[in-house]
Amino acid sequence: MCQGNRVRGRETFDESTDRWSRSDWWGVVLEAPDAPSLARFYSQLLGWEISKQDPGGAAMGPPGGVAYLAIQTAPDYERPVWPTVDGAQQMMMHLDFEVVDLEAAVAHALELGAEEAAYQPQKNVRVLLDPAGHPFCL
Repeated sequence: MCQGNRVRGRETFDESTDRWSRSDWWGVVLEAPDAPSLARFYSQLLGWEISKQDPGGAAMGPPGGVAYLAIQTAPDYERPVWPTVDGAQQMMMHLDFEVVDLEAAVAHALELGAEEAAYQPQKNVRVLLDPAGHPFCL
């Protein structure tokens, strides 16, 4: 349902307008058993300030951008398995974060509570699992 280069019903704004006052932002929402806890992990990992938070969820994004990462609490959350195993909860998506010093970025993520996945499909990328088990790549 695109009209030109935009989804119908969206406006465009210049960067001087606060992110949450705009209607052209977009994002990714992850489920977790404890949204505030996982939000703190990603906030510390990425250096993004948590903009909104309550027991049911939290949201953050890079300064000045319109993209965001949100976490919502899901009491029946099932941790995904990486790599995929028949009959187990599969990941629905993963996050990619470009880094310039892979070793330092991995060490930082591990200090914050991530774990390195046993299966690593590429030499120049590291697959890690956040504290709720979502795979992400550095």
